[in-house]
Amino acid sequence: MNYSENNKQYHINLDSNDIGKYVILPGDPKRSKKIAEHFENAKLVADNREYVTYTGFLNGEKVSVTSTGIGGPSAAIAMEELTKIGAHTFIRVGTCGGISLDVKSGDIVIANAAIRAEGTSKEYAPIEFPAVSDFLVTSTLKKASDSLKQNSHLGVVQCKDSFYGQHEADKMPISYELNNKWQAWKKLGALASEMESAALFTVSHYLKVRCGACFLVVANQEREKENLENPVVHDTEIPIKVAIKALEYLIEDDKNK
Repeated sequence: MNYSENNKQYHINLDSNDIGKYVILPGDPKRSKKIAEHFENAKLVADNREYVTYTGFLNGEKVSVTSTGIGGPSAAIAMEELTKIGAHTFIRVGTCGGISLDVKSGDIVIANAAIRAEGTSKEYAPIEFPAVSDFLVTSTLKKASDSLKQNSHLGVVQCKDSFYGQHEADKMPISYELNNKWQAWKKLGALASEMESAALFTVSHYLKVRCGACFLVVANQEREKENLENPVVHDTEIPIKVAIKALEYLIEDDKNK
């Protein structure tokens, strides 16, 4: 079945003329405009459902930003449809909650892999297949973060479908499993928890495109339990600047190949 209408992709309402090959993927639709302010000559090209897309230029290269909403299902749809119309490099930009005590509010977490504790990736790959980011995109995100002198952590994140399953686990009928697995993630050194990267990393392998992810640490519930400093930080400009700088590096690197 053809899920396009008037040559536009069904959910994102875009065609190949609308986007660049490099796309930033925030969750919040309102964040698309904020990210687009870092582009040159940015224009709103589509606003459909949770998918708000702006396209402009970085270093002379056409680039885009498309919001995905919350969670793996809508993020996977965005990546599928953007890939169909020519995108090949994706950077997920969002927020997360810290797990490791070393991960503090306002820090950046760069994911090199994700725990597949969500549902979307299971409809793409057997659970034995790891959700791993693209090495070049990930190493470039770390380079960008270091160049901007941001305190960043590189490692594994946990990806889930239920926000309140994390934050109000004791209220859930399946609390025994949620709490036990959370302890496992802690013992295994998971850095943070978020909701999209496992799906995006898995889908990117299937589609053979590049994907990396960086997150602002809003707060860390484990630090709060230990009575450690744990302010709430909402400055999403921090990971946005890291993603923009990384895209600039990637564009330059690709041009030189």
